[in-house]
Amino acid sequence: MSSKQEIMSDQRFRRVAKDPRFWEMPEKDRKVKIDKRFRAMFHDKKFKLNYAVDKRGRPISHSTTEDLKRFYDLSDSDSNLSGEDSKALSQKKIKKKKTQTKKKKKKKKK
Repeated sequence: MSSKQEIMSDQRFRRVAKDPRFWEMPEKDRKVKIDKRFRAMFHDKKFKLNYAVDKRGRPISHSTTEDLKRFYDLSDSDSNLSGEDSKALSQKKIKKKKTQTKKKKKKKKK
């Protein structure tokens, strides 16, 4: 088989190297950008499936979550939550849990 250098030196195939239709897609543009509404799909159990074999019967050892991470990326503005935002979210969750436990205790007493 001919080497890549020989193929590029051939006049018949020279335009393929210069034509943008045949260029490889840049790494940063390969992944589809999604916004923060869909970020739960990366860690939600509903989106995770483990298959033992692929569609042709060959054994595989990865899950669909890895495929999601390979094809999708959070948009830059949404993925970079500041430390304050993440702390605020965690504090809200803690407060909700506390209020729920207080309500349960009141119901049990009645």
